[in-house]
Amino acid sequence: MAKADYYELLGVAKTATEEELKKAYRKKAVQYHPDKNPGNKEAEEMFKKVSEAYEALKDPDKRAAYDRYGHAAFQGPGAGARNPAGGFHDPFDIFREVFGQGGGGGGGIFDEMFGGGGRDGGRDGSDLRYDLEITLEDAARGLEKEISFRKLMSCDHCHGSGAEPGSKRVTCPTCRGAGQVRRSGGIIVFTQTCPTCGGAGVKIEKPCSVCHGEGRVAKNTKLNVKIPPGVDSGSRLRSAGNGEAAAAGGNAGDLYIVITVKEHELFERQGDDLFCEIPIKFTLATLGGTVEVPTLTGKATLKIPAATQSGTTFRLRERGMPTLRGSRHGDQLIRVHVEVPASLTPEQRKILEEFARISGDAHEPTSRSFFEKAKKFF
Repeated sequence: MAKADYYELLGVAKTATEEELKKAYRKKAVQYHPDKNPGNKEAEEMFKKVSEAYEALKDPDKRAAYDRYGHAAFQGPGAGARNPAGGFHDPFDIFREVFGQGGGGGGGIFDEMFGGGGRDGGRDGSDLRYDLEITLEDAARGLEKEISFRKLMSCDHCHGSGAEPGSKRVTCPTCRGAGQVRRSGGIIVFTQTCPTCGGAGVKIEKPCSVCHGEGRVAKNTKLNVKIPPGVDSGSRLRSAGNGEAAAAGGNAGDLYIVITVKEHELFERQGDDLFCEIPIKFTLATLGGTVEVPTLTGKATLKIPAATQSGTTFRLRERGMPTLRGSRHGDQLIRVHVEVPASLTPEQRKILEEFARISGDAHEPTSRSFFEKAKKFF
């Protein structure tokens, strides 16, 4: 039976770049990996085929030979699973290379997905998330707040060992302390976390009567956290080591505090600037003057020039939010809306009618210039 084309196996064009080849192999390798398809011989065979294809095409010299001669370039003694230097290659070597597994203990994507890694791999405590809602004023000035939450903590009875006081840990008889076992499937040899000890490398003679060998128990805890000035919704603060305790003596996870700033009834935040709208009387807009406006730190005086139009925006420098981890503040933007009196006394109406007569705009709803410009649309 003719062998499948290497490019077709990976699903790429013959002009594919090195990065495109690598990306295609990552996708195929995850799809057909034996751990993802236990007992599926077809998937295992496809995994070997795509690994063989990538092994050939990732090397520029071998790819050039394949492009010129096809599969005949690799025929001869030791063909098929033989690598360029002689000897059989393990498809998992390519898989580890592409997925970033480091030497001597793992920690790469391969380990995270398929349970590899060193003796203590994957035994660290989990990170936790705490959602904290604060006011805009709190976000502006910063605050220190006590939060309470529930998490897995080290068992006091066994001091986190998982063993009943007086008992001890013994070397795991399955993996002999390695934390991993090797499994073979034809030419494929790979490792997985020991099913007996869960990767710890040891077994407990007598599990703790409180935590039942886990070494951790769920408890309520409290923590004082400092929220710096300038945080915004979505800001994430990391408290190292305050996540869940680890099993089998690993490192504790971290606590991530995610901030949400409540909507303010007056101010709208735009980055480090604050925006608000205020009404002013039409006499102030016409004649000019000053008006007191609110800010997050108290009142401020705003100068209104004569003949100010409704919708005009003014800027108060350095009256906005503090810059996160900076020394400056944003500005406060104030848009004014000119209020028209809802009712007039007879005297007020008489004065306004006289003003309209003197101005020449009595009974005209808008200026003549507007209608002159609008004529061309009719």
